[in-house]
Amino acid sequence: MTSTVETPESTPPATPAPVPAAVARTGWGGLLLRIHFYAGILVAPFLVVAALTGLAYTVTPQLDRIVYGEQLTVDSVSETARPLAEQVTAARTAHPEGTLASVAPGDGDVTTRVVFDVGDPADRQHTVYVDPYTGAVKGTLTTWFGSTPVTTWLDDLHRNLHLGVVGRYYSEAAASWLWVLVLGGIVLWWRRQRTAAGRVRRLFGPDFAARRGVRRTRGWHAATGLWLAVGLLLLSATGLTWSRHAGENFGAGLDALDSRTPEVSTTLPDTAAPSGESGHHGGGNTGHATAIDPAAVDRVLAIARGTGLDGPVEITPAADARSAWTVAQVDNTWPVRKDSVAVDPAAGTVTARSDFASWPLLAQLSGLGVQAHMGLLFGPVNQILLAALALGLLCVILWGYRMWWLRRPTRAGRRAPGRRRTRAGGRGGRCPPGASSSAYPSPSPSAGHYPSSA
Repeated sequence: MTSTVETPESTPPATPAPVPAAVARTGWGGLLLRIHFYAGILVAPFLVVAALTGLAYTVTPQLDRIVYGEQLTVDSVSETARPLAEQVTAARTAHPEGTLASVAPGDGDVTTRVVFDVGDPADRQHTVYVDPYTGAVKGTLTTWFGSTPVTTWLDDLHRNLHLGVVGRYYSEAAASWLWVLVLGGIVLWWRRQRTAAGRVRRLFGPDFAARRGVRRTRGWHAATGLWLAVGLLLLSATGLTWSRHAGENFGAGLDALDSRTPEVSTTLPDTAAPSGESGHHGGGNTGHATAIDPAAVDRVLAIARGTGLDGPVEITPAADARSAWTVAQVDNTWPVRKDSVAVDPAAGTVTARSDFASWPLLAQLSGLGVQAHMGLLFGPVNQILLAALALGLLCVILWGYRMWWLRRPTRAGRRAPGRRRTRAGGRGGRCPPGASSSAYPSPSPSAGHYPSSA
């Protein structure tokens, strides 16, 4: 008997389901999503540090008043101030070391600042504070470009974590990636909400109807980031101008466009000044404490005031006998006053002038941006806005971490963002964008990129 072996009919392979056209168009969106997600994971710790240290820096004007009120302010205000020559002489008596670097006359309840260069390699100077109405010395502080020790310490903490050159890489990484994450998040969030009903409201506000969990957290994360976007972009742009490598490139770009901040020329018309006039033009970097005639300070200030330089100013002695003195406005509050003149006290003339209105546009914008970044441009309002940006950024990052925790890949059924999933029945394909992605308009590690659960 011949046995017959029946071969079971083979099952035809399953045909993969066609990928919808809407999903096929999300290739670049998926790439942007991954960049936003992984860059956020790596950069968020740096942004947390920058936000916390920046938040501390916003209150430095108030801290200075509390810690150094004795040096910075006077006990009582009189109608007439003592001559600057008398104040400089009092400061020199209290601090005989170093060379006179600058004088900032006091006004109102603010003391006069007499700054001496002591040859510190870190650009630290000694500032003597003098009561402009009595000529009494109020104290001496070690300053850095006019900043008090507390402000200098917080500034270094924000810029480099007190780690020197190495620490500057942290702030450069934060500023360099911040704008990428913000713009990428805006695009991702818009793509997610563009077809939703009431998309304007959903773009700028969280979905309060969503249940507690990932959906609501994502709404707060995205909407808050969108509100903060303009401020964060400005902080990123202005922060990069101070960074190590990007700052050098920015400076090179300003040079190429001839947009550097102009410096007033201090070269005297007659460079062959007699040596006997060194008392008026000498000092600065000569290294002789008696090289500058204190009476010249009053003459220089009077000449500068006559040219329209009002408000707070800083007087810088001549570098040598062939150079002029400079007087520059230092009002960094809007509307700023940043004009400067070069003065020859012996001849009683102004030899050069530089007005803020005549600066190149990029120089004006970069100068204003720096003052806004430091919280000075709009006074207390500027400080409040910076504090709100810092707190808002911290909240956005916290919400991003919360989404990562709720959708962490170690949980069952979770997967890394952007990877394929296997559907029932052996059919494979990419997840629809609404199920596999979410947008985060802020520089934070948002793991809401995993498929959302019902």
